Amino acid sequence: MDFHILISNLTNPTLLFFILGVFAVFVKSDLEIPESISKFISLYLLFSIGFKGGQELAHSGFTTEIVYSLLFGLTLASIIPLYTFFILKRKITISDAGAVSAAYGSVSAVTFVAAVSFLESQKIIFGGHMVAVMALMESPAIIMGVILLMKYDSENRTKGKLTETIKHSFTNGSVLIILGSLIIGIIADTKQAEGIKPFTTDIFKGFLAIFLLEMGMVTAKRFSAFKKYGWFATAFAIVVPMINGCIVAAISSLFIHDIGNRFIFAILAASASYIAVPAAMRLAAPKADPGLYIPMALGITFPFNITIGMPLYYLIVNAIQ
Repeated sequence: MDFHILISNLTNPTLLFFILGVFAVFVKSDLEIPESISKFISLYLLFSIGFKGGQELAHSGFTTEIVYSLLFGLTLASIIPLYTFFILKRKITISDAGAVSAAYGSVSAVTFVAAVSFLESQKIIFGGHMVAVMALMESPAIIMGVILLMKYDSENRTKGKLTETIKHSFTNGSVLIILGSLIIGIIADTKQAEGIKPFTTDIFKGFLAIFLLEMGMVTAKRFSAFKKYGWFATAFAIVVPMINGCIVAAISSLFIHDIGNRFIFAILAASASYIAVPAAMRLAAPKADPGLYIPMALGITFPFNITIGMPLYYLIVNAIQ
């Protein structure tokens, strides 16, 4: 691995604020970010990414590669929960396996935002349509997880549950704000859009740093509840996302040429949802333990991806062209 890239990523201010958040909990500091402010910042980040992606998509037009990208994203979001479910159900309950597989088939918007920041630091552009790909990858994984639950767990075979969960996966706040912002970005007048550019672009990294500070504190608090699940869950949360990311970084070269887009695909395949999926699993798998799938995604996979994962996938993308 190119240690220059790794060190550059580890010394990124946004990542350092994440580490500060972890440290604050470790030393039992009274540092906290009010929930209302945290929610506003998360909505701002999704709005900003969605709107900028819509603007870029409007300028780039609709191409064959965009169609391939959308289909590839939907395929990944369907296949990953399918194979991970059968690995997981050997070690944990069916309900937990369904929830965890849905989380790892789905994507993390915050990891996507961190990946965008990484590309900017490397001065590499990516297509605006990747925002649409990210948003569309949320729901198929949730749906696949629910289908597996309904098939293998008799207590989850209740009428209407799948329909209700599908609806919830599309109306979830994080999915709705990013899809809505993407559409607005596409149809908005370019000159008018310039008026909010300082808000969507100039202050973006500052808000991201504060948000990751809060994510660091949440991660440290969640991780303590996760210890009872032992080595299997920890190994899974590192190895499976890493394999997914490395494979996608390599095979994406077959039909996607842009390095930035391939890198985004790798990080999406390697990420795990800890916002949309937990909200959906409350309905679909009430027996599943949030103390397992949330800390796996947020406490282990997320830090791994933003420290070691991103430089690793970037190197593979550059090596295979």
